[in-house]
Amino acid sequence: MLVAFVSVGSLTSCDDDETYADQKDREREAINAYIVKNGIKVISEQEFHAKDSVTDVSKNEYVLFENTGVYMQIVRKGCGKKLKNGETSTILCRFDETNLLTDSLQLSNNNLYWSAIVDKMTVNNTSGTFTAWFDTSSSLMYTAYGKSYGTTAVPNGWLVPLTYINIGRPSEPGDQIAKVNLIVPHTQGQYYASANVYPCLYNITYERGR
Repeated sequence: MLVAFVSVGSLTSCDDDETYADQKDREREAINAYIVKNGIKVISEQEFHAKDSVTDVSKNEYVLFENTGVYMQIVRKGCGKKLKNGETSTILCRFDETNLLTDSLQLSNNNLYWSAIVDKMTVNNTSGTFTAWFDTSSSLMYTAYGKSYGTTAVPNGWLVPLTYINIGRPSEPGDQIAKVNLIVPHTQGQYYASANVYPCLYNITYERGR
């Protein structure tokens, strides 16, 4: 069932004569079409930092990181604290992954069938550079995209928010874990997205593991 779920959304038809440049153009068009269709207001990194690194959800703001092409909307910064320099921590994630070329949900651990699997990743912060790998015993992303290729690497796009959000666990009434929306181009995405040149939309929550 997992293979079917992923393949329906991820496989895209490509003309045999299509070049990588053509594929990147198609990806850009898909991202731009999503932005226009959903009335997203794109802000620069300068604007983002000037506003204390927040995005105004009421205005549907996303910040564009020019060096990676990732768009991020912080829905909630979350309870707890940011990962410190030199810290290694376990982070638990729930997510929806939508292929923006096909406009289809292709993977999620928010549905009933996969709800028992909370993606677990180990994250290290080295002077503001984050590296991470999935726990092979608890990761839908690893099972879907990494297992066949022997890689536990977390998509770089998933790590972008860690500079700006808090990683904690609710301990008092009103506490909420961090939540973000990401538009991730293939260069920052999971294995299949990278190989097939397609962008993904992610809705992700981040929670500190026990």
